[in-house]
Amino acid sequence: MSGARRTLDPRDRALLRRRLRGPVLTFLALMALLAVNVTLGATRPFEQVWIVELLVVAAMAAIILLVSMEVRHEPPLVRLFAGVGFFWVAILFGMTLTDYLAR
Repeated sequence: MSGARRTLDPRDRALLRRRLRGPVLTFLALMALLAVNVTLGATRPFEQVWIVELLVVAAMAAIILLVSMEVRHEPPLVRLFAGVGFFWVAILFGMTLTDYLAR
């Protein structure tokens, strides 16, 4: 049976497509946002481009939080703690950015 080739029946293929659609679309969205961020960083089309880059990174973090971590399907308390955790990370990044810009 080592040379035999197994194929999926149509129901299994449809199930596989449904299950893989979300992760593939998430991956494509993250790669598109990464391409936008790299392009903005390489070309620097205007002086305040870092604001747009931060918005792109925030969108990437939201996609990861909602889709990859599946927080949208969790109870409200888990969503609250996930949001507070990301807010705390934003505070830490903000303090680091303040220190960096003040020097």
